[in-house]
Amino acid sequence: MLKEFKAFAMRGNVIDLAIGVIIGGAFGAIVNSLINDVITPLLLKPALDAAQLSRLEDLTAFGAVKYGKFIAATINFIIIAFVLFLIVKGVNAAKKKEEAAPAAPAEPPADIKLLTEIRDLLKK
Repeated sequence: MLKEFKAFAMRGNVIDLAIGVIIGGAFGAIVNSLINDVITPLLLKPALDAAQLSRLEDLTAFGAVKYGKFIAATINFIIIAFVLFLIVKGVNAAKKKEEAAPAAPAEPPADIKLLTEIRDLLKK
């Protein structure tokens, strides 16, 4: 059973998935920093100042509904989805370029050419 688990864990798909999860976590931290440290101060500062808040996540309605967290999470999702769309689009474009240039079929050997010519002459 231990050998089977080791074989399963060392398969390429499992390792690729683990790397993807780790990179995804790091990417999430980058997006959160982009929202909290760049977008919020630059674009939303006037709205937050009018609401007397310093962070988007602090927006509340009726004292308890924290819709600011929802807005921040929605912005994070849109940014992540857009970046992933661009990555997938780039990968698909690279695959199309590989598929667009198929290798020319190899020329048949001389004996096959000769047999083809004989067949064609016999048909005539």
